[in-house]
Amino acid sequence: MKTLDLFIVELESQTNDTIKTESGLELYIDTKFNQFEHRVTEGPIVASPGKYNTGAKAGDTLYFHHLVVMNEGQVLTGNDKHYLVRYDDEHTINNQAIAYKCKDTGEVHPLAGWVLLTSVEEESDVQSDSIELVELEERLPRKGRVAFDTPWGEYLGVKKDDIVGFKENRDYRITIDEVEYYRVRAIDLLYVEEEVHND
Repeated sequence: MKTLDLFIVELESQTNDTIKTESGLELYIDTKFNQFEHRVTEGPIVASPGKYNTGAKAGDTLYFHHLVVMNEGQVLTGNDKHYLVRYDDEHTINNQAIAYKCKDTGEVHPLAGWVLLTSVEEESDVQSDSIELVELEERLPRKGRVAFDTPWGEYLGVKKDDIVGFKENRDYRITIDEVEYYRVRAIDLLYVEEEVHND
């Protein structure tokens, strides 16, 4: 199958509705009350966009935006296991394909404007030897460490292992090979932290 500007992935289900215990027992989860938390965000590529040279090919694993499977998903007409994933090489906001993993090498490659970040410890604004700060809500991240080099990162002067700050509420998480990343658009990066040298 050839497509123009879409990826097509094959999915058995829109949600991850089973978990395995440490003993290997598989348990069913009712996901109807929290579909978002259990959504599927990866699948094998059936077709890549012919209009663009993404490097991804059939059989590679595509990691994608949750809208591909949420609210009934974007199912290919006539095949309820094939899902459409929008791709736009120039406008990241229109690009639902976040990254792919090559089946031959196992290497992960972010796609068109997406940057994958790992979390970094952020210091508390309040520091004291006598007061213990307890936060009742999870603190939203404001920075992360760049996990992969990309041409759009290089254009901005951002490289792998740089610690970067990003706009508020851009901390969408995606898991690749059991590692949790923040997926952030390159245009939402605000700064690169400079190393402090104590000479």
